[in-house]
Amino acid sequence: MKSDKHNKPLVSHIYTADPSAHVFEGKLYIYPSHDLDHEQVSNDNGDQYDMEDYHVLSMEDESSPCIDHGEVLHLRDIPWAKQQLWAPDVAYKNNTYYLFFPARDYDHIFRIGVATSSSPVGPFIPEPSYIQGSFSIDPAVLVEGDQAYMYFGGLWGGQLEKWQTGEFVTDAAGPAPDAPALGPRVAELSDDMLTFKETPREISIVDPSGRTLLAGDEDRRYFEGPWMHKHNGKYYLSYSTGSTHKLVYAIGDNPYGPFTFQGTIMTPVIGWTTHHSIVEFQDKWYLFYHDSSLSGGSDNKRCLKFTELKYNADGTIQTIDPYGDG
Repeated sequence: MKSDKHNKPLVSHIYTADPSAHVFEGKLYIYPSHDLDHEQVSNDNGDQYDMEDYHVLSMEDESSPCIDHGEVLHLRDIPWAKQQLWAPDVAYKNNTYYLFFPARDYDHIFRIGVATSSSPVGPFIPEPSYIQGSFSIDPAVLVEGDQAYMYFGGLWGGQLEKWQTGEFVTDAAGPAPDAPALGPRVAELSDDMLTFKETPREISIVDPSGRTLLAGDEDRRYFEGPWMHKHNGKYYLSYSTGSTHKLVYAIGDNPYGPFTFQGTIMTPVIGWTTHHSIVEFQDKWYLFYHDSSLSGGSDNKRCLKFTELKYNADGTIQTIDPYGDG
């Protein structure tokens, strides 16, 4: 990674977070959430993250300027959504670009919607309703040949604890510290990418001895922000640990897991949340992430960054210090 890019915000004219990076049409496209430039009181419910629209960013290569293609979808255009357009993802299939996004419906329940476009830069036209059977936040989609899988789920404001019975329970608490941690969910998408082909299932994340990670294991257990990529035939599930502010990863042999915990991808950043994506572009691997350095540490005003990601010979990932020399 060139030194002038390492640890520098990709754009500074707006606040951005939760970058989903993909290579489409030979170019890097980044799909972030768009933080509003106002002061909000932070809480564990995530009310400070009151984003209303999505922009698309693109780069020709690692050293080129990052271009903002403008607003591609707004809350007012989504019939079922009431508020909070959180972390999105985009997938390409059927000669169509699909924007997957979470939002609260009019019952204040997070659902996942989809919007479509013929171009990677939109605009995206939303479906009239959310994906039936969807819940929680942070959709990330892996397209593998004719199949596509959505990974999703987040604790606390993301409401994942409230779905432990398969139904939404308003006052549900998370597991006890010595109980198995909640895992992200995965579901295969239908051929048209607009519905689930199956009931979402929970992913098992285990330690090297095969034991399920416990809810109290905050250095390793799942919190939010799933991302799936493949490297040398293995499936890499990466995610945020939440309260310990790490990006970590686990490796499995198929899209459904189980996934064996490996270690830390990135140590904590400035700001509370950690949300990322991993992409291969022009023979290098990159980690896209965010922190709150542009706003001086404001929880709900974040900025996108990226750096090179490197593998060891055994397939493990080298830990990144976001404020190292790079």
